[in-house]
Amino acid sequence: MNVPFWVWLLTIAGFVVIVGADLFLNDHKPHAVTLGEVTRWVVFYVALAAAFAVGLWFFAGPTPAGEFVAGYLTEYSLSVDNLFVFLIIMSSFKVPVVHQHKVLLVGVVIALIMRSVFIAAGAAVLEHFTWVFFLFAAFLIYTAVSLVRQASSGEGEEWEEGRALKLLRKAFPVTDDYHGAKTTVKIAGKRWLTPMLVVMVAIGVTDVMFALDSIPAIFGLTQHPYLVFTANAFALMGLRQLYFLLGGLLDKLVFLSYGLAVLLAFIGVKLALHALHENELPFLNDGQPVPVPEVGTGLSLAVIIGILTLTTVISLVAVRMKPELAEHGGGISAPPLARTKAEAARIVAEDEKADHRVAAPKAD
Repeated sequence: MNVPFWVWLLTIAGFVVIVGADLFLNDHKPHAVTLGEVTRWVVFYVALAAAFAVGLWFFAGPTPAGEFVAGYLTEYSLSVDNLFVFLIIMSSFKVPVVHQHKVLLVGVVIALIMRSVFIAAGAAVLEHFTWVFFLFAAFLIYTAVSLVRQASSGEGEEWEEGRALKLLRKAFPVTDDYHGAKTTVKIAGKRWLTPMLVVMVAIGVTDVMFALDSIPAIFGLTQHPYLVFTANAFALMGLRQLYFLLGGLLDKLVFLSYGLAVLLAFIGVKLALHALHENELPFLNDGQPVPVPEVGTGLSLAVIIGILTLTTVISLVAVRMKPELAEHGGGISAPPLARTKAEAARIVAEDEKADHRVAAPKAD
């Protein structure tokens, strides 16, 4: 699949326009989001990804379209598992309700830029060193086993300030309280960062750290950088809407980690088979490709959809039968989601009464 440079530029320009429109429509007047608003945006982004897949089918053929859909679903599902961490970060920084959407949007843009670097590097390495597929396969299978161990032990996702945020705090002074939606303020002639900027960086950096499994995973489904980039972009753009829509449902997806573990293990095996098929290692079959079957795009897509559907259904049924399975929120509450504009105004009023003076966790 050869993608002309102008198509890359047009695609990136399209995402910039979408981000700009999203930022203007949702954040030119900060407010608490409503259920209807979030639902419409989720439908919009899913429909946008579906339209892109149809365009790929029409202009490039069914194989690239199938690879994109498989990659998109995989990236989306792996990202959903990180929403609980986003809840922890938002809670730790005590982000006002009216600014949470903007924080997520900018954080996602930061994450996409940083992921693009990894995608470009991964594509360049795989093009010259096919044996790296073996490393990716081993890493995905190891991650799958780790997910199962973590889920069976009852340990949830944890977050703490990393080195990047600590360096940011050392390099620039950070105010204790928020100043509306401002990311920087000038106090007594000195420029200060606000917690708004710090939490945006935290969301972006944390997403990249938790995405270390998703980048090798999507390369197991397609080796086309354009498909890898667009699948990541569409998944991330729709992720923050799910943050509000699924916030209250995350604790009900009690078997999500097991489902994602099976998904990663499947892609790991698929990568291993592909690595054997493209083998160039001299100590393995005298450097010749090993005649093993490969998993096609259609089968990959069917397995991914099956795993995600089965995991969701089993989780919801299990929680319905045993509600105590969902009681592992760790005191982290989902973001408030209003059903009407009047309820949204009430949420904002209550949030403004809350004490946001100590707005961000202190660095060690």
